[in-house]
Amino acid sequence: MPFASAESAVRPWDVHRLPPAEGRVFLVTGGNAGIGYFVAEQLSATGATVVLGSRSPAKAEAAGDSIRARVPGARVRSVRLDLADLSSLATAVRSLDVERLDAVVHNAGVALDDPPRQETGDGHEVMFGTNHLGHFALTHWLLPLLSAAPAARVVTVGSFAAKSERIDLDDLQSRRDYRPKRTYGRSKLAQMYFGLTLDERLRAVGSTVSSVVVHPGGALDGLTPARPPVHVRTTGARLRAAPAALLVQGKEAGAWSAVRAVLDPGVRGGQVWGPRVFGLRGRPRREAVWEQLADPVTADRLWEASRELTGVDPGPVAG
Repeated sequence: MPFASAESAVRPWDVHRLPPAEGRVFLVTGGNAGIGYFVAEQLSATGATVVLGSRSPAKAEAAGDSIRARVPGARVRSVRLDLADLSSLATAVRSLDVERLDAVVHNAGVALDDPPRQETGDGHEVMFGTNHLGHFALTHWLLPLLSAAPAARVVTVGSFAAKSERIDLDDLQSRRDYRPKRTYGRSKLAQMYFGLTLDERLRAVGSTVSSVVVHPGGALDGLTPARPPVHVRTTGARLRAAPAALLVQGKEAGAWSAVRAVLDPGVRGGQVWGPRVFGLRGRPRREAVWEQLADPVTADRLWEASRELTGVDPGPVAG
């Protein structure tokens, strides 16, 4: 029972009865769709102010309307956030117009299924550039707001797809060997490395901010409850996905690990959380750090490469 003490220190966690969080402010990147939407919806039910970070103001408005329709009195608003445009991130953070930030959920991501390889305006492969480098740089700009909160958290949403991948430090941008699914998995693995390395650096300076890594397991659209117009589930999609429900889940349940990492006082920095059943479905639990994520040499080299590629360093300040 290696993790019993961490989970038994607080009351049993109930995904349907979340603790109140009035007065706190949470930012969810990609909060207008998919798992990010359900993270935002669930956090809104706690009384917190939830900010949806989205490239599309229209989609963010639709998501906010959907949340308000389901959560009476929800304090939800949006900010334009384009993680593929590194030069825009400082302005996006200023537009939050808050004195402190209690948590950020690094959820937004790009997943391409087919070639050709694409690049951001900054010249980075689009999945690595958005999913990893964008969040790496965003954290740099957010850290003063996070440090102003009593005990803020950076929650990085990785992917179960990353578990079978390894970082190629000599081809981070997939210029030599581009395969969309593998490039996506590696971009999410890079995010997870970042989340764990960030916590080590925060601890080294005694910061009050902590960093947690989560993943949603297997989360399918066909098993996700409808939230029109944000998510429309057809009968056909539901029937096709039904057999998979024994192994995986929908995106509403896929959000549970991130929500727990934001709210649960028993969660600690440097931990990895995911679904209980084979890491694919079910209520959230703490997992052992994946073998490849425990490689300090790769972690440090990836951090240095990310710093050079973004031009910033999310170096923590003392809390």
